[in-house]
Amino acid sequence: MRRKVNYEIDMTNGPLLGKIIRFSISLMITNMLQLLYNAADLIVVGQFSESSSAAVGAIGATGSLTNLIVNAFIGLSVGASVLVARGYGTGDKEATHRAVHTSISIAFISGILVAIIGLIFSRTFLEWMDTSDAIIDQSALYMKIYFIGAPANMLYNFGSSILRATGDTKRPLYFLTVSGVVNIILNIVFVLFFHLDVEGVAIATVISQVISAVLVILCLMRQDTMCKLELKKLCIHADMLRQIFRIGLPACIQNSVFSLSNMLIQSSVNSFDAPYVEAGRTPYTSGNAASSNIENFIYTAMNAFYHASLNFTGQNYAAGKYKRTKRILGQCVACVLVVGISLGAVCLIFGEPLLKIYIPRDEEAVAFGYERLVLICSTYFLCGVMDVLVGQLRGLGRSTVPMIVSIIGICGFRIGWIYTYFAVHREWLVLFWSYPISWLLTAAVHLICYLVIAHKFPKEKDGTEDSSPVQSTVSG
Repeated sequence: MRRKVNYEIDMTNGPLLGKIIRFSISLMITNMLQLLYNAADLIVVGQFSESSSAAVGAIGATGSLTNLIVNAFIGLSVGASVLVARGYGTGDKEATHRAVHTSISIAFISGILVAIIGLIFSRTFLEWMDTSDAIIDQSALYMKIYFIGAPANMLYNFGSSILRATGDTKRPLYFLTVSGVVNIILNIVFVLFFHLDVEGVAIATVISQVISAVLVILCLMRQDTMCKLELKKLCIHADMLRQIFRIGLPACIQNSVFSLSNMLIQSSVNSFDAPYVEAGRTPYTSGNAASSNIENFIYTAMNAFYHASLNFTGQNYAAGKYKRTKRILGQCVACVLVVGISLGAVCLIFGEPLLKIYIPRDEEAVAFGYERLVLICSTYFLCGVMDVLVGQLRGLGRSTVPMIVSIIGICGFRIGWIYTYFAVHREWLVLFWSYPISWLLTAAVHLICYLVIAHKFPKEKDGTEDSSPVQSTVSG
């Protein structure tokens, strides 16, 4: 008889550190593969397109806009993840079943809405951001094609968040490995052989998103756990919808406001390229795009510990293991510091060669990108600590508090910085100093909020810390 493979992790019993690392490594690799969608787009057009620097700038100029629209809805998947984690933590099969089917229904509807918004308003949004005339046509084309894949993007993200809530980070990794390889191959084929440039890499990304979505949905349909998906039972359960919105809507709002502040920063970046427009060049936008893409690999690695903090805390808090949730926070912070500082050092050492992979024929763009890279990568660990604290608070069911703190501390501070200090000192690096300062201030306030909430934890019953009558995971 064939032995079943258990992809899930028992989050509520036994030593924590090994399980947190096991959970996070698979997710870390998964996040990096997902990031390769955009990285492969930039690298391929940078290496093989006839107008490589402009093409890189055209794709890079869309980043904050696509994040604004897509992440606004993906924030709701946080609510889905917490509800499924709670269902597993308490062994409530019916609640978990309703949460899964409501989440997938929301994902598909959200994807349709995102696609419509992106197709209609892409160019308008780019014009509002003062995108250079040299690249706006290519940027608008890339965005419109990209948003065709929004339903698949949403289904994958919601589906993988359901699997993560049970501790399964391996299968989303396998699915993205397949779709990521397809994406890279199609990028090269479309750009090198069909000379499609920006539209070619956009089409490749959409095809890859469809593949990953199909794989994750098939996986959920073949589950023999309480997370099994049955298409005929897809519907939106009112009680689950309210809970998903209660937990996920603050994350949705936070993501949207984050993206708005980043759009303002992107608009400020675009303004630096004004002297180069007549020559058809965008060295600041291109350098910023390449640097940002490299930095995102550090962010996605650290972000795995945000999800670990969120899901481990959600299950243990639901099981009444309050002391264990405090240990989860400490161990996730320690892990994110090691990863953030180590990867930041790697990017500082190899920054210029990495940037030249994206923009091989524009030394000025490389120089601008490296200046940004040095500042961000040397302080990025602060962002990782901040996110872990947010994950802990959301896992405890407090989603509104981190939303308010983040909107004021990150978005409010950056917008204020742009219109005050940067308005007076219009220098390239002055613009980006708003990042580490806002991370530090916001992390400090999140920590204070957590300490206040943790002080009010109920007392645990004897034996709750190491064992529980509730079995939190089911073999898959």
